[in-house]
Formats: sequence, structure tokens, C-alpha cells
Amino acid sequence: MDHVHTKQEIGHVRISNEVVATIAGLAATEVAGVTAMSGGIGGGIAEILGRKNLTKGVKVEVGEKEAAIDLNIVVDFGSRIPEVAKRVQENVKRSIESMTGLAVVEVNVHIQGVHFPTQEPKEDDRVK
Repeated sequence: MDHVHTKQEIGHVRISNEVVATIAGLAATEVAGVTAMSGGIGGGIAEILGRKNLTKGVKVEVGEKEAAIDLNIVVDFGSRIPEVAKRVQENVKRSIESMTGLAVVEVNVHIQGVHFPTQEPKEDDRVK
């Protein structure tokens, strides 16, 4: 199924899987400590907080009333990974349930990498 289809009194409402994946991706990147979404082990280099493709690294399974989400993320170096993952799970679940009305039964977070901050080259203090 590639969308959620519900019958209302005055017509039908359809929510595509891509919409659910976009909500999940955006909700995940809102969490402090998440550097990027990753395409997965074979998916190449992660986009560092790019808004180009919010579904990158997101897999959704959507039924008529429930959804399960898999997220591949890259975290900031120094972040407490279990805490970041828990906050991602909570934010994704809350966002999807409030925006779509679907019950989220799982949010699986896969840590695909750690982002190290780039260091700016220091100016040599001896030379002015």
C-alpha cells in the first residue's frame, strides 16, 4: 500500500507513504544531537542537515491505522547516543500520530555514523 486511505462522511482522505516519511525525517532532524539522515549502510554519504530530501534514510510501513518507521541517522560526536535515539523515537511518534492520526507501533533508530566537527586551522600566533 503506498498511501493511507480513509473514508470520511463527505469523501476520502489519502495520505501517501512519502508524506509519512517526510514527517518522520523532519521530526528526526529537529532533535538535538542528530547531524544528518543517512541513506543506510549502502546509501552513500549522509547529507548533513540538508533539507533537500527529508525522506533520505527513512523507511515506513503504513497500514490502514498503524505505521512502523525505520530511521538511519548520524549523530554529533559527544552526544549521548541512547538519549538522542530515545528523543528521536518520541518526537517522530508524536509528530506522525498528531499529524496523520495513525498509531505508530515502532520507531527503530539505526545509528549509521558519528559526525566529528571540522577544526578551523589556527593562525600561527608567532606571525602577524
